[in-house]
Amino acid sequence: MSLRVVFMGSPEFAVPTLQRLHDAYTVTGVLTQPDKPKGRGRETFPTAVKAAAVRLGLPVAEPPKVGSEETLARLGQWTPDVIVVAAYGKILPKSVLSLPRMGCVNVHASLLPRHRGASPISAAILAGDTMTGVCTILMDEGMDTGDILLEKEAPILPKDTAGTLHDRLLEPAAEAAVETLRLMVEGKIRPRGQNHQEATYTRPLSKDDGRMAWEKEAQYLDRLVRAMNPWPAAFTYLQGEIIKVWRAEAREGKGTPGTMIAVDSDGIRVATGSGVLLIQEVQAPGKKRMSAAEFARGRRLRQGDRFQDAGSGSVDETTASRESR
Repeated sequence: MSLRVVFMGSPEFAVPTLQRLHDAYTVTGVLTQPDKPKGRGRETFPTAVKAAAVRLGLPVAEPPKVGSEETLARLGQWTPDVIVVAAYGKILPKSVLSLPRMGCVNVHASLLPRHRGASPISAAILAGDTMTGVCTILMDEGMDTGDILLEKEAPILPKDTAGTLHDRLLEPAAEAAVETLRLMVEGKIRPRGQNHQEATYTRPLSKDDGRMAWEKEAQYLDRLVRAMNPWPAAFTYLQGEIIKVWRAEAREGKGTPGTMIAVDSDGIRVATGSGVLLIQEVQAPGKKRMSAAEFARGRRLRQGDRFQDAGSGSVDETTASRESR
């Protein structure tokens, strides 16, 4: 099928979609976010999409402003029939939206209008949703407000983290992009307006979003741990140190929120505002992940010890540095 496509995306989530579009159509160019410094050494790294585009031999641009005259000129040179966007990271101005004859199609990691915005995967887990998916929309000037073109549902499993759910949505997202373009060319797609009254919104995650408030119920904290895994990671404080919590389960029980009511081979049972959270895997500063039982033995933790909601310092900006999904 002869179709000239410009692709816009940045993180790992967008890479399979780029690959599938490259296999099915003619990708004339790729726009992605500029290289960014990461880690303790602040070394500069390309986005996952840039690395993939270079590997595929595709032209790449990294404009700081997507609506600049230089960017519009570059897009014009690529003469797209359609622009496909997947987690690009910026709102497109009208000058870009109106450029391709078939418009701009966005691949979004939720079933809109639920969880518009930058972090739909984490938001779906945190909200306790049992079903999510991906959809494609015909973009307008709003944030994820365009007409829906195609949907693919996916269940949220009880043990899903943001990482496992992200990975399970990669192929449905890529399939949805390719199928949407095919149906558009064949004139077999019927855009459907969103019910804006049902919209919910997300924002980019920050490290502080992983802070565990022990007065919350155990079921919520269970979801928080999974929603913040792998980034920014749920965390609490012990004796002023940040302790990341990688795996936990809600259980029955009661006690003073933040208090360890049992420490045994299963882990550390901590009372919450309602119920008990069994912490199973943790990570101390500068250490590898370990079982909570091993951690408790090393720290000689026992019943009655407490985790705190806040510590003496701010969240370490370098220990969890990772490009947002």
